[in-house]
Amino acid sequence: MNIVIFGANSAIAKATARLWASQGHKIYLVGRDEKKLSHLAQDLKARGKGSIYSEALDLTHNSHHESLLQRVRSSMGGIDLAFIAHGDLGDQAKEEKSWDEALKTIDANFLSQASLVTLLAHEFETLGKGHISVITSVAGDRGRAKNYIYGSAKGALSLFLGGVRNRLAKKGIPVTDFKLGFVDTPMTTHYKKGPIWATPNSVAEGIIRAIDRKKDVVYLPWFWRGIMMVICGIPERVFKRMKI
Repeated sequence: MNIVIFGANSAIAKATARLWASQGHKIYLVGRDEKKLSHLAQDLKARGKGSIYSEALDLTHNSHHESLLQRVRSSMGGIDLAFIAHGDLGDQAKEEKSWDEALKTIDANFLSQASLVTLLAHEFETLGKGHISVITSVAGDRGRAKNYIYGSAKGALSLFLGGVRNRLAKKGIPVTDFKLGFVDTPMTTHYKKGPIWATPNSVAEGIIRAIDRKKDVVYLPWFWRGIMMVICGIPERVFKRMKI
């Protein structure tokens, strides 16, 4: 299988890539940090028999996406699976004071992904095959004072994916939305960890199982579906007074 991973330097993407490499898949890595990307590519080559390609690119440069996909197709001969894993938590305190700062987070967590999905959906629809998979977040299920800019970007992305999923369903092309809960990664080092925090490796295993089964919307870890059902069921007049 030919797999392209966008945001390949993230902890979750790395863990998932290692599992795919061990299965012998051909993988194209895209990420911002060229040095980290090179180290990951060497690691994957040592783990599997499939070819590994890599390219450094800031994926928020949306105008570069079309040429990027052309290079991916040229290198691998086509794309079977696209895994979009890039994003940024942002800084809510700064974003509340500056629309420019807020827009950076919206671009990093919605606009850049929507750009890639638009191009991939058109290609897969034309070919009649392919699979789009995207990491979103449980933060997109309900607006919270602490992270509503990041959450609204992820919520918009989930809504966007839902529309694309329904559009591509008639061609049998899956679109998988991974709504992640708390994961212990470098992006969350400043958070206090607890029993409901997952590891990148456990999340990666769940991602691969769900993709193999062509799932639509997947909460990882699984218990977040129940947690978010409870949170979304709280009346707004009560929710406004809660510090969550």
